[in-house]
Amino acid sequence: MQDIIDGFLKFQRDAFPQRSELFKRLATSQHPRTLFISCSDSRLVPELVTQREPGDLFVIRNAGNIVPSYGPEPGGVTATVEYAVAALGVTDVVICGHSDCGAMTAIATCKCMDHMPAVRNWLHYADSAKVVNEAREHKSERDRVDSMVRENVIAQLANIKTHPSVRLALEQGHLALHGWVYDIETGSIDTLDGATNQFVSLAEHPHACATPARLNLAA
Repeated sequence: MQDIIDGFLKFQRDAFPQRSELFKRLATSQHPRTLFISCSDSRLVPELVTQREPGDLFVIRNAGNIVPSYGPEPGGVTATVEYAVAALGVTDVVICGHSDCGAMTAIATCKCMDHMPAVRNWLHYADSAKVVNEAREHKSERDRVDSMVRENVIAQLANIKTHPSVRLALEQGHLALHGWVYDIETGSIDTLDGATNQFVSLAEHPHACATPARLNLAA
C-alpha cells in the first residue's frame, strides 16, 4: 500500500501542477467523447493504451469486459452505459478484450468456478460467445482462449445494442461501436471490422468500425 501512497504524493507534487489548468476545467464539468468498456485486469490500462488525459474517457471495467443485455433489473454497468450515452452524449463506445484474459480462459477451458459463485454467474453473460466458440475447431488451447476473447467482444457488442439509449443513438446516427482486442505482450490492438465481421489490425485499418455511426456512412 505504501507504494500507492507514494505514487499519490508524487502525483500531487509533480503531475498535478503540470495539469492544473486541465483539472481546473474538469472541476465542474466533463465532456468525454468515448465510453471505454474493458476488463478489470491490471495489465490493461485504458488511458495508458490510448494515451488519453483525464476527462477524455468514460470508463467501465469489470471481469471479462461484459455488458449485460438490458433487463428489468439494471445494474451498475447498465446505469453507466445509459448515463454515458443519454446524459454525456458520447459519440463512440469501445468494448475492449485482451490476451490472456482469466475470465475468458475459465470459460474456454470449462474451469470449475463453484468456489466463486458470483464470478460464475457473472460470466453467464458470455454464454452466447461460449456456444459459438465451442462449435469451432481449435489447434491449441491458446487458440481456443484467443478465439473466446474475440467472440466475447462480439457478444458484448450485441448485448449493448439491446440498451434503449444505445439503440436510439445508433438509429439517430449519433453513436459508433468499436470492438477491440489488446495484446499485452506486443501492445497491438485488433479491431472488429463490421463490413467483414473479421478482426483486423487497428494500426493498418484505423478507420475500421464494428458499427459505424449512420451519419458517417456517406463520408
